[in-house]
Amino acid sequence: MDCRTVVHSLVEAWGQALGTVFLDGTTIRAHHKAAGAAKKGGYRGCLRDREAPGRSRGGFGTKVCVAADGHGRALSFTLSPGQAHELPSAYSLLDDLPYPPTYVVCDRGYASHKFREYLWDRGVRPVIQPRKNDPEVACPKWAYRHRHLVENLWARFKEWRAVATRYEKTAASFLSVILIAATADYIKAS
Repeated sequence: MDCRTVVHSLVEAWGQALGTVFLDGTTIRAHHKAAGAAKKGGYRGCLRDREAPGRSRGGFGTKVCVAADGHGRALSFTLSPGQAHELPSAYSLLDDLPYPPTYVVCDRGYASHKFREYLWDRGVRPVIQPRKNDPEVACPKWAYRHRHLVENLWARFKEWRAVATRYEKTAASFLSVILIAATADYIKAS
């Protein structure tokens, strides 16, 4: 069962309305034992990014991005190397959703003209504050004010030791740990 199937079944089972979706990412530090997964098959670029390790300012780690619903519950995840930017993951997070939401709320890291155009073309209203040197854009304060819900989601996930520090060598194993934490968060919320 892939991540897209899980999202579709959760949306149907919980009756979630995708009025507002929050996008955010965080860097998870990897334990030194998480390095060195066996590299089998694929071309050189694929081998490097397949297990999602990477060097960032904080050291060896993985970037995990999440799409959360209007209640601050996880809908989908992506993994990328620790030095990667969050913006390329936003496209796949939104593609995992069964239908486009009304609003997409993000922090300034997602402030890109191309990304805003992508959202408008899908019929989604972007709620992304402009960077300090960008021209003013419409950003409803009432929607952006609730962005703390996705930050609280990361705080709940990082209470799990296995999520706060990556111990797994493979990306599939680490994603499974994250999905277990998301499932427990869903159960606790209901």
